[in-house]
Amino acid sequence: MTSSAPAPDAAPDGATPAARLSRTVLDAMLAGTALEERPTPWAALTTPATPDPVGSVRYFRGGGQGGVDAVVTVSLVVPAFGLDSHMVFAFGAADSPLPHFTLDSVQAGGGYAFHLDLVQRVDLAVSPAYADLVYGPLTAPFARASEIPGLTPAAISPRQRSLMSPWMLVHRADEAALRAITPVAEAYLRHWLELTRAFPAGAAGEAKEGDAAVRDRRLRQALFSREIDPVWAQVDRLLGTAATDGLRGLLTTGRLPAEEAGA
Repeated sequence: MTSSAPAPDAAPDGATPAARLSRTVLDAMLAGTALEERPTPWAALTTPATPDPVGSVRYFRGGGQGGVDAVVTVSLVVPAFGLDSHMVFAFGAADSPLPHFTLDSVQAGGGYAFHLDLVQRVDLAVSPAYADLVYGPLTAPFARASEIPGLTPAAISPRQRSLMSPWMLVHRADEAALRAITPVAEAYLRHWLELTRAFPAGAAGEAKEGDAAVRDRRLRQALFSREIDPVWAQVDRLLGTAATDGLRGLLTTGRLPAEEAGA
């Protein structure tokens, strides 16, 4: 990465395409849930490479309504490196069958990429009611995404794929394709919000057959593991190990350090 890398392209409203997709989803998510924002120690992320802030973290907590536990957003914006990255991760409560909602929208290396999924809370192969009721409605928007020109599958490891659902979308994109994916992301979010309001009884029953809290803890440890996801090595280089560990801890536990300490 060099200072000659192109800066992320901003629209007239000042938002880049990657930021706009993330903001559209976050705004709709907050409008549809009873979440309240809480301050974090990472309101401004910094790096030794530049005196300017390079990102921020936002954190929202719910009261358990609809099984929603917390939402975390992480933005990393470094125009000198051509980096514009935005993540929205909404967590179901540890003992809830609600799938986690995840969206990443990124501009880097002169192109775009995104990752969209509802992360399953059970073994779908042996939970047909959960698979059909929770994921069946995603089949149509999943198929629509395959018709969008300008998308190419992103290269992720089989190990990473094993953590996600078969309805995961993870692609590289040109700018037009990234804009075209917005209705698909909105369809995924609408369905997720419907699940927060009325989770199908049959699917919930299957989810209770295992130890949901233990499974969720192990899943989140794997999702945000340095050994599994190489992106954390890049974040280490940008923010330093201590800050990166703090972000990974927030995503793994869904709690700020003060909350974890019982403050």
